[in-house]
Amino acid sequence: MGKRWNEATSRAAVGQLLEGRTANQVLDFDDPACWTALDQAVRAFGRYWWDEYDPRTSGRLCQRQETALCHPDGRVRENALVTGARTSAFWHLVVVRCTDWVEPVRLCARVLLRERLTGAPEQSLRDLTPLVLRLGRRVEGGWARGLFEEALDAVPDLAQSLLRDSRDSATRRLAARVVLDHGLLDVRALARRAAGDPDPVLARLWTDAALAAMAAQGPDDRAVDILLGGRMPLVRSAGVTALRQAGRAHEAANHLADRSGLVRACARWVISQDGGDPHARHLELCGHLDTVAPYAVTGLAECGRREDAALLRTLLTHPSGGVRAQAVAGLRLLESASVETVLPLVDDPAPAVAREAARALLPYARRLCADLLTERLSPRWPTATRQAAFRLLRERGGVVQLRSCVALLADTDPRLRVRAESTVRNRTWTREVPPGDAEVDRLLRQCAHLFSEDAMDVTRTRIGLARSGTS
Repeated sequence: MGKRWNEATSRAAVGQLLEGRTANQVLDFDDPACWTALDQAVRAFGRYWWDEYDPRTSGRLCQRQETALCHPDGRVRENALVTGARTSAFWHLVVVRCTDWVEPVRLCARVLLRERLTGAPEQSLRDLTPLVLRLGRRVEGGWARGLFEEALDAVPDLAQSLLRDSRDSATRRLAARVVLDHGLLDVRALARRAAGDPDPVLARLWTDAALAAMAAQGPDDRAVDILLGGRMPLVRSAGVTALRQAGRAHEAANHLADRSGLVRACARWVISQDGGDPHARHLELCGHLDTVAPYAVTGLAECGRREDAALLRTLLTHPSGGVRAQAVAGLRLLESASVETVLPLVDDPAPAVAREAARALLPYARRLCADLLTERLSPRWPTATRQAAFRLLRERGGVVQLRSCVALLADTDPRLRVRAESTVRNRTWTREVPPGDAEVDRLLRQCAHLFSEDAMDVTRTRIGLARSGTS
């Protein structure tokens, strides 16, 4: 699946086909989007109302099999189905024609596709399933989808092969359902697939199947361990939950510092169901400053006890930036982040700490000293500090917001520049500026390049300033 198939690339592909290049040179047989885009592009070439319509080009569409199968005239499409050479491109376009809006064309294509699937089932399923599933969402797409689902269900070993070899997510999901329906994988194989599959839909499918297998057959320690090592939080949380059924609830404490909030919540649930105190375990994890993990701090705050705010404040000076950042996040969760405590952390050298500090201070943005934050927009401050200061100043609105945006229009960080420019263009600052203000006039002139002349006139009129063309 190389290039992205859109109107421009598909139009270019039609032109190359008409110039005599082969389908293998022009079309992508592994990408189902190629064939739907080609179909649309050929129809555009043959329509008289198209901007670049040329009667000579329209006539040439009938002479090439791939373009004739997509021709706007249904009689041309039907004739191409009957007389066309049975190439790989032909069969892909037969699938497209199975959803054709002209009934004779559609019925002819369906007869051909059924014959192809009967004569060469394995090759057809490998080559055409991605396109069939893509077109299955069309009004007439259900017929081919049902046909291929039935055919694949009859050869479950091929489904396993597609699951391993196919790069199309819809094909892999269909193959996975066939594999599960036929019970071809044991609980450990299901757990391995859940832990390693990059597709979230399939990861959930494998995880649910593994849990169902353990519920029916009894716990399997190896399968639980595999789930605990999964790449996705959904998979790891299932492994943590399975610890209880496996008689290993005491191991849930090892996952209280997981980077995922879902996994941490499941670990706390398992501990509490086993008669333990997850809050006490979190306190124990956070009590050793030399070994405390960042997400153990987050987990402590998730327990929701405000008396823990004192411990979190002591972690604001921890040597690890990750721990400091999660301590700030924890104070925010407990609604215990005071301005006096958090504001100095905007200057923290760790970007994560500066980001969390800005997030915690947002509710108090209008109480903060604008001059102090504006000074931190200077290029001598780290990028993270400038970003945090701008986020807080932007929350202020009005002249303060506009002033901070203008200060960053020439910033060295491109993301900050873009944010400043978009904030000026959004014009939310106009709601709170005093009408006819001289400073606003001066600032607006500095960012005149961001507006068209008409937009600038409308903006100036809205805030009580004379139009740019008048004195």
